[in-house]
Parts: sequence; structure tokens; C-alpha cells
Amino acid sequence: MKPVSEIVRIGPVIPVLTFESVEQGEHVAHALYEGGVKVLEITLRTAAGLQAIGRASQLASDIVVGVGTLTTAAQVEQAKRAGAAFGVSPGLTREIHRAAQDVGLPLLPGVMTPSDILLAFELGYDIVKFFPAQQAGGLDMLQAFSGPFPALRFCPTGGITQELATSFLALPNVVCVGGSWLTPRAALAAQNWAEVTRLARAASQLARPNT
Repeated sequence: MKPVSEIVRIGPVIPVLTFESVEQGEHVAHALYEGGVKVLEITLRTAAGLQAIGRASQLASDIVVGVGTLTTAAQVEQAKRAGAAFGVSPGLTREIHRAAQDVGLPLLPGVMTPSDILLAFELGYDIVKFFPAQQAGGLDMLQAFSGPFPALRFCPTGGITQELATSFLALPNVVCVGGSWLTPRAALAAQNWAEVTRLARAASQLARPNT
């Protein structure tokens, strides 16, 4: 199983995905993969999430499917049983950390404040999700974090667009970004998978000067 340090460097963008059905998930995963996106974060915000993980994982040998919105130890265990290659949480607790360690699930934990970061360091993390990125200070906050936390690397998520992604990826302490702009609601409603592939291709070609 790949460590988080390797997963976050596969591509510049990790799409944050919420599916209304398993079938929709299959179509979206295929469209994203066709556009060059090989790492997916499928959230547990709908009932289709867990089942979609297994289906998406079977799409190709080099696709890496993770589970997002992990907020309890039970969800961590469910994600592992569903075949997730990694987990993403909006925040970090010792309970979630222990659960991920116990089941062997690589975890990208969420942080927003210096106190969150200190806990992440204490538990051994050096790559974290900055969430919600735009609402929590965006580029300015990440630049401020680089002073007291020079060794920490971030995957900012929340409010990111294709345009903003370029600026975030230019920061020395950013390894990738997470976002939902690759799967706009209108495209999903119209089953416009070609549009999803177009957006994925543009995202997968974003430059990462510091990675």
C-alpha cells in the first residue's frame, strides 16, 4: 500500500467526489481517469460512497482510490474494508489516528490552526490537508505557516478552483490541492462525462514547481 507521501505526488489535483449512485461513480471515475487523474477521494456524504470505492478501484491497476470525510473510527474501519487505499479527514483526533494505525490505512488528516498542526506533528504527520483552505485564510495562511512549520507540506482543499490551484501549487509548502471543480453539478446532471474528462485533463497538466 502506497504511503500518503507518495500518493499526494502522483498528480497535482485530488478530486473530492460525492456520488448520488454507484453507477454515477463509475462513469465519473472513468471520465477522470481518461483525463489523466489517477488519485480520487470519494466522500462518505452519500450512501453510494463506500460501494463506489470498490468499483472505482477496479477501473485500472494504477488508480488510487481514497475515502474522504472520515470523522469517526468506525468510518475508518469501514473505509479499509471497502478497499480504500488511503483516508482523508476534515480534522484530526487521536481516535481517528489510532483507528487508521490499527487497520493500516494511510491517512491525510485535516488541519486549520497552529494547534491542529502541533497535534499532527505529535502524532507523526508531516503532510496534512489544509481545510477549508479559502475560508481559513487561503494563500496568506499557508505562507504564514511556512515560518513556524517549515517541514510541513499541505494539500489545501475547500474553495479551490482551477485558477486558484495554480497559485496554491506555486507555494513551496504545497504538494497538491483537493477540489470538486472537476465534477460540476451541471455536468453530472447532464451525464456530460466528456466535460469531466476535459476538466480532468486541464487539472492534471497543472504545474507543480516545488514537487
